[in-house]
Amino acid sequence: MSDTTQDYVPATADAEQRRLYQLAANIVRGLAMDAVQKANSGHPGMPMGMADTAVLLWRRFLKHNPADPHWPDRDRFVLSAGHGSMLLYSLLHLTGYALTLDDIKAFRQWESLTPGHPENHLTAGVETTTGPLGQGLTNGVGMALAERWLAAKFNQSNFPIVDHYTYVIASDGDLMEGMTHEACALAGHWGLHKLIVLYDDNGITIDGPTELAFSEDVAARFAAYGWQTEAVDGHDITAVEQAIYHAQQEQERPSLILCRTQIGYGSPNRAGTANAHGEPLGETEIVLTKERLGLPVDQPFYIDDAARDFMAQARDAGQERQDNWERLFAHYQQKHPELAAAFQQAISGELPEGWLDALPSFEPGKEVATRNASGAVLDSLAPAVPTLLGGSADLTGSNKTKPKGEDYVRRRDFSGR
Repeated sequence: MSDTTQDYVPATADAEQRRLYQLAANIVRGLAMDAVQKANSGHPGMPMGMADTAVLLWRRFLKHNPADPHWPDRDRFVLSAGHGSMLLYSLLHLTGYALTLDDIKAFRQWESLTPGHPENHLTAGVETTTGPLGQGLTNGVGMALAERWLAAKFNQSNFPIVDHYTYVIASDGDLMEGMTHEACALAGHWGLHKLIVLYDDNGITIDGPTELAFSEDVAARFAAYGWQTEAVDGHDITAVEQAIYHAQQEQERPSLILCRTQIGYGSPNRAGTANAHGEPLGETEIVLTKERLGLPVDQPFYIDDAARDFMAQARDAGQERQDNWERLFAHYQQKHPELAAAFQQAISGELPEGWLDALPSFEPGKEVATRNASGAVLDSLAPAVPTLLGGSADLTGSNKTKPKGEDYVRRRDFSGR
């Protein structure tokens, strides 16, 4: 930790700021309880437990513009714990994305914008579809790699047009999955320092306490991968704010922040239990919980005006940041027109003209090993599709997955393919 981090003064050190963050977090808890109860299905416990941390992240740190969910240099947010989708939907609504309160009331209903697990092709602001445990965190590693690769390819002196973080909220279940071991080991190996994972360390799975099947030292595992780690009380927003700031200052390693939380936070009889994980709290328990949290018990889907105004400030902040980026990119276009055109092509989602003509042809009836045919296709496509990246699990020479003339992605040099 550098000396500069020691001098950091958290915004949440201010009493009024803390009050507003707490109010907004409780509004998220209320929306999660009410939506799951109305649908008679869902997972209220995780949103209730991670509300403090998530509200802080979205209001204090996340670089995004609700008016333009596809702004290229926005921060990426991945809810790997996709079962807790009401956390994300509440944040999207409160910060001004195109998700209404009626959409939230239609949680888990057919053709709604609020399905049980977030779907990125459906709901504005959802960066990736999540649900299968481990998938979201692994996608997050890919997004962090993409940010570093694009920065290496397109950034020029005084023109950091690619400069954003990838944030992930991950659960115990995510970290139990084998794919996250592999992906996070790669993230540490590459030093993806703009990847920040917030681990919802609540000690509960849908079957019961995590000790039924999970007893490893998660911080030690990630430290062994080459990650920076820090453990905090996930309900202490000042501690979480400092931890995220420390992670942002790290220049060599991805960061894991272990947020110790209580699943179903605020519920007198369900908090800290598996019963809060994957089923509605019940009307009686919701009344008791709202009384404890200071929410009106007779107004389902209640949103306090002060909390809404507080969270909606993300819109103005996000628009200002995007405006600044667009001015920077306009100068970049003047100074580096070819790179600017290549960047726009890269992020367009469209294949470049001529890619189909670059494909090789094979003589009908002539036998060719599948791996050789695949290698020939990759060799031909690589020059025609500059954003084509690939890889192989230590079998490159055998399965022909390294295009001719291309180098490897390496720590501190992400220009390879």
